[in-house]
Amino acid sequence: MNTTTRSSASTIPDIPADHAKEARTAGWVAAIAGLSLLFDGFDLTVYGTVLPGLRTGGSNALGWWSSGITGGQAMNPAVAGELGSYALIGVMIGALAAGAIGDRIGRKKLILGGIAWFSLGMFITAFAESVTVFGAMRLITGLGLGVLLATAGATMAEFAPAGKRNFYNAIVYSGIPAGGVLAAFLGLALLGQIGWRGMFMIGATPILFLFPLALVMLPESPRWLLSRGQVDRAVAISRKTGIPLREHQQFGGVPVAEDLHLEIKEKVGFAGIFSKKYLVGTLFLGLMSFSGLLLTFGLNTWLPSIMGGHFQDAGMGADAAKRYGLIFLLLLNGGAVVGGLIASRVADKAGPQRVIITTFTLAALSLTLMTFGFPIPMLLAYIAVAGVGVLGTQVLIYGFTSNYYATNVRAAGVAWCSGFGRLGGILGPLIGGWLAAAGLGGNTAFYVFAGVALFGGLMTTMVPRPKAGRSDAQQLAEEELAVANA
Repeated sequence: MNTTTRSSASTIPDIPADHAKEARTAGWVAAIAGLSLLFDGFDLTVYGTVLPGLRTGGSNALGWWSSGITGGQAMNPAVAGELGSYALIGVMIGALAAGAIGDRIGRKKLILGGIAWFSLGMFITAFAESVTVFGAMRLITGLGLGVLLATAGATMAEFAPAGKRNFYNAIVYSGIPAGGVLAAFLGLALLGQIGWRGMFMIGATPILFLFPLALVMLPESPRWLLSRGQVDRAVAISRKTGIPLREHQQFGGVPVAEDLHLEIKEKVGFAGIFSKKYLVGTLFLGLMSFSGLLLTFGLNTWLPSIMGGHFQDAGMGADAAKRYGLIFLLLLNGGAVVGGLIASRVADKAGPQRVIITTFTLAALSLTLMTFGFPIPMLLAYIAVAGVGVLGTQVLIYGFTSNYYATNVRAAGVAWCSGFGRLGGILGPLIGGWLAAAGLGGNTAFYVFAGVALFGGLMTTMVPRPKAGRSDAQQLAEEELAVANA
């Protein structure tokens, strides 16, 4: 059994928050983690953006640089769906691996390693000349993406000021749909000029600027150091960053005191999240993430094709239909960024659970309305609302999970959310491919995805709420009384 020994309260100074330093530190952490996930989202969305060029090749003026990976032959939709899932398989493996070691080796090392890994993976992918090589590199690149997904939320939860954790997590995880916006926008503006290989080269640039920035500006979490018994380092970083050593986890507005300073032994990593204390919540949080990521990657992969096909069937030219498909993808991700940030502020006050139930319901409703023959402006509005309910919901789920677990199991909890959820992410593109291969229209896909959203909302209602925790003052008073009576 894996355990970690916590230090006695008498050995740890009660360092309060220095709000100016804390805000500055939280800003840097949010910027670094958010940019990491922006390129994470770019990577996971760019496949849907460049899929037509991959299947047939692009402009002859670009020569080899724009050549496809199928030798000019049409790609079967089912194969296209499988390729879309390879990166997500890598993400699942990477996230679970990060959960196994993240609560032992620390947050900073994993973030640095993840940035370097996926940047190099994107660079190599840009030179793929076959479906086999492309698929293999997508899987390998996904390993680094999974590490970042599993680590960013755990890191931000330990640096965010009290009362703003859902909001700061939303800033960080909004990087994912923001990356989708970036991929769609650059696809509209540059794909014809730089080809799909150029799009992947853009995804490799973080190693040039983000890696050195994180190396210099990202501190190790003092709360993680404390949970590992490294009191002196924790105190030094706490004083430098303004992060208090005694914290309250926030869960739906209910303070849950975190016993970092009690002299007890607790399980760490996956053993901790599957202990009696967390088991039920862990299972339902995993199913919530499964639903959210199935919707996220199913729609990000197939929405341009579904809507492009819809408009072509309605008599629109192929080029115009393709552009509209990318515009829908842009609005899906843009709605997620704006809506996720607004919803997170509500979650800090009303609790994330009720907000997530609401956004899942909005997703089901808006996806169903997409099947009606409304004018294009109304469809654009519905897909933006769907973005709030699909990608925005997943942002809230990550924040919910980050604050559900204590420091000694936080990385494992977020890794479970990311890793198990990736089963849904893997299934999403496959479902779209199967439906397309079977000749079923976009309406069927929208109904399937709406059903998944309703399932996700139901799973959210099943997560148990924790008991209200004791305040730091109550804990310290109880400890002092225990010492006096000893």
